[in-house]
Order: sequence, then structure tokens, then C-alpha cells
Amino acid sequence: MGRLDDRIIIVTGGALGIGRAYASGFVQEGGKVVVVDINAAAADQAASELIAEGGEAIAVAADVADARQTEEMARITLERFGRIDGLVNNAALGGMRMKQAYTPIEEIDPEVWDRVITVNLRGTYLCLRAVLPHMKDQNYGKILNISSATFFYGREDFSHYVASKGGVIGLTRSVARETGDFNITVNSIAPGLTASETDETPMSKYEARVPHRAIKRVEIPEDLIGAAVYFMSADSDFMTGQTLVVDGGIAMW
Repeated sequence: MGRLDDRIIIVTGGALGIGRAYASGFVQEGGKVVVVDINAAAADQAASELIAEGGEAIAVAADVADARQTEEMARITLERFGRIDGLVNNAALGGMRMKQAYTPIEEIDPEVWDRVITVNLRGTYLCLRAVLPHMKDQNYGKILNISSATFFYGREDFSHYVASKGGVIGLTRSVARETGDFNITVNSIAPGLTASETDETPMSKYEARVPHRAIKRVEIPEDLIGAAVYFMSADSDFMTGQTLVVDGGIAMW
């Protein structure tokens, strides 16, 4: 018996990196995963791998910043599985792949700022908007929004990203208040800088964080699986509106 037996969980940005680690952790605990990613080929590949691991998964190609596509994401999930038990809002722009990463605020192009906020914050809102009516109908659901430890200690020259991830924490708290009467929990994880194949950050930047951590090593996607499984499981049924920082002990507030 797994902690997530037969739970239907949507993971956005689930094809690669941290999202892929979440998906793998969920199927190992008996969950059925909907891998949502803007990269259709990568989503298909991830779903195939999860099935090969003995899990049940489907792929959905979607841009979380597009309202119609997030609604289609929910529709496909319901058509295939009949319900939506969990949503992990993981899709985001960040790291070296993000335009004007590590740029002083006065030099960030407004269009770049808007794109980061659109994907990271609006995308979270749109996915919530797409799934919450169904969770309310079934009187149960688990929402996990992915923020960032950078919100807690600040990160110079990264204001667009930090602002978007701070907004995710605010959204988490507000929606938790709105949905408690429907037995829906809404929580957040705030990862530290995590070494992943989806990020082109040089290894030296990951290693530079190690001396500042209580646990002195580079953070990897697998470090986040346990927290994600906890928030998707019945173990967290009386916990909502909270943010768990998983960064090896840099941000301790």
C-alpha cells in the first residue's frame, strides 16, 4: 500500500527536472499522474517512463499561462480518470534559462518582467481556477504551489523571479482560506537552488551555496520528493496555508 494509492495528481512542468522527480515520487507511492508540460515530446517521454516504472500516467501538452489550455488540462484529466485529487503548480520560468536572469531591476525589460510574472504567478492562478471547481464538487483536494527560498532571504538581481514566487506564497494563503470548508488543503514548498538538467546554471553556482547551508551539499530534485508526497497525502489533511522551506538550511525564519 502506498501513501497516494489511486490519487489523481496533476503536475505542471512535470516532464523534466524537479517536476519529473515529483511525478516519479508520486507513482512510487501509488498515485496516478498527469504530466503537464509546454514541451509535448518531453511530457510524452516522461509519461512513458513512469508507465515503465510500473505507474499509471498520461501526458498533456499545455502552457499554464493560457486559460483555455489549463481548462483543457482539467477536462482531459477528468475524461481519463474521473476526478482530480491533487495539483502541483510547478511550471515556472527561472534560473539561467530565464531572460535577463541575475539582472539589476532597473535593467530588466518590462516585457521580460511581465513574462516571468505571467508564467510563475498567473499560471499558478489559472491552474487553480481550472481545478478548484472540481475539487469543491468532490469536497476534497490537495494543492501544492511551488515557491522559492529566495523569497525569504531576498536575491539580488533576481527581482522578477523573487516577486513572482513571493506572490505564490500570498496566493497560497489566500486560497487556503477560501477552500478550507471544502476539505481542500493549499500549501507551498520553497526549494533552494536545485541542481537540475532543466537549469543551465554553472555547477560552481550550486557549489557556492554549500557553505551557507546547514546540510553542506548541493541540493538535487530528489531532496524535494518527500515534502511533495507529504502534502499530497492524508498526512497533511489538517495543514493548510503553510510554506515549507526545503533548502538544506539557508533560510531559517
